[in-house]
Amino acid sequence: MNPILIGASATLILAVALLLWQQASLLRSRPGAIRANLNRGLSGTGPKRTVEVGGSAGRLIAFPRVVAHLDRLLGMAGRPAHWPLGKVLDAKVLGIVLGLATGLLLFQNLVGPRALLGLLAPPVVGFFLPDLLLYNAAQKRREAITLALPDTLDQLSIAVEAGLGFDSAMLHVARNGRGPLSEELVRTLQDIQVGQSRRDAYTALGDRVGVRPLRRFLRAVVQAEEYGIALADVLFTQAKEMRIERRQNAETKAMKIPVKVTFPLALFILPVIFLVILGPAVISVIEQFGG
Repeated sequence: MNPILIGASATLILAVALLLWQQASLLRSRPGAIRANLNRGLSGTGPKRTVEVGGSAGRLIAFPRVVAHLDRLLGMAGRPAHWPLGKVLDAKVLGIVLGLATGLLLFQNLVGPRALLGLLAPPVVGFFLPDLLLYNAAQKRREAITLALPDTLDQLSIAVEAGLGFDSAMLHVARNGRGPLSEELVRTLQDIQVGQSRRDAYTALGDRVGVRPLRRFLRAVVQAEEYGIALADVLFTQAKEMRIERRQNAETKAMKIPVKVTFPLALFILPVIFLVILGPAVISVIEQFGG
């Protein structure tokens, strides 16, 4: 039997074994995760928080820099419940194994540097694929927050003008809203309720989301609270500026559309037009010279 096929089969078997091990590890670690969630936020001192990576195959690549990078990406993506950090690490290991098997199967006939490139490229892609997916999810989440921010500030301004405090207005808007911005507002209020200072909670919100208009708004709120400026005026001004900025961004994207359409037009539409126009003429010329 071909040694390449034997190696690819062994790699696939290893990938299946890692997948089963990962599922079993998740089942074993679930009670501990539940206890940690129940104890989180309670008063008292304790050890410094560590990032849980799970007891699975992901520990093979759980280097501090890799874990910190993935934890930051997960925070920007909203920490999806179905993709904890341990599962992402397992997916990276599984991507390496499946990529190695794919390279062995597809590029077994290559020799020299091409064979090495064909063998190494799929595992590298499999290793970085979870990072790309998380980054894409984070970018979509940022766009959703940026789009919803002006309307949310309008609602906050109306609630504050109606007599609610800023925290009560945030809670009212968050409960009646949907999307990632409402979720982040709820989390910020929870941080304040468990004893975190407003400045630290607002700073953490800006760091998690990474949206520049939101950071600018949070800085304005902190300054307004420090200097006694009316929050209703700050909210109204910030909402107006963000609506203008949103309109300008939409106009900028609209102006870029013709440039983006040029390549698909030249690649797919123009050849068909040339074929329809010149095809009959070419056929007539061939028939005349052939006859």
